[in-house]
Amino acid sequence: MDDLHWVPWVEPGRAGVEHCLLWSGGGGDESAGLLLRFPAGAHGDFHEHLGYELMLVLDGVLDHSDGRAFAVGDLVVEAPGTRHQMSSESGCTVLAIRTRPAAARVPAPAELARVLTDG
Repeated sequence: MDDLHWVPWVEPGRAGVEHCLLWSGGGGDESAGLLLRFPAGAHGDFHEHLGYELMLVLDGVLDHSDGRAFAVGDLVVEAPGTRHQMSSESGCTVLAIRTRPAAARVPAPAELARVLTDG
């Protein structure tokens, strides 16, 4: 994994997440396959899925903004319309396959156990 080309995912609301693009659809196909690396304390933005996303935890623990935590071997499937923020207190690597991109959103208080910010 260390020999892969990891790129910082620079986007408002994200902190410390790196990604490695495995493939990306073309010709109107918005699907993509990515490896995501969350160093300890890293987090993504709060977002809504516009399509399906499948996440397989390869190492570490992936934390969900609703309070759930996913360990090595756990498979997470997010349906269109799902809203959340992912993070990792201890660090993790995740395989993510998505059919469409996600859109940044502002969370409602009832949607989460916690939301992390850059500050």
